[in-house]
Amino acid sequence: MSFLTGELVAFFVFALLIIGGAIFMISFTKVVHMVVSLAFAFLSLGGLYVLLEAEFVAFVQILIYAGAVSILMIFGIMLTKHEENEETSPWTTQETLTAIGCVALFGALFFAIQNAELPSGAGFDAGADNTAAIGQIIFTERVLPFELVSVLLTVAFIGAIVLARREEGQ
Repeated sequence: MSFLTGELVAFFVFALLIIGGAIFMISFTKVVHMVVSLAFAFLSLGGLYVLLEAEFVAFVQILIYAGAVSILMIFGIMLTKHEENEETSPWTTQETLTAIGCVALFGALFFAIQNAELPSGAGFDAGADNTAAIGQIIFTERVLPFELVSVLLTVAFIGAIVLARREEGQ
């Protein structure tokens, strides 16, 4: 029995890229580097969705998160003043303990997922085009939460602009 399949290797590559992007996102001190790391993690997550045969979610992930959110963050960086000469500090004890805790949590989750009994995919047709069904549900049954989310995102965007303008005035 071959345990090492192409899908498993691709999953681990994408998972490592996502984890690496997230770690670099919180480790870097320069904001532009942080945004690039976050975009890298978003793109890797899109690849993971493709691997899971969720092409629509992968498309939305790349379009919205890797594209729009990253560009929005870059515009936010450009609108605000930030120090170009940010000092880098070596890892502190707290950061080292946090990294060890993250690795332990990853190991525990990996062990739990490996030993979990997941239900089979019977009854789920992954090959069917479900994009139209998702659109039908969003615009008929879930229209109110969809509109509330759009209003929330607009308010958050306006709040970010107000905060950026306030920093500029100081």
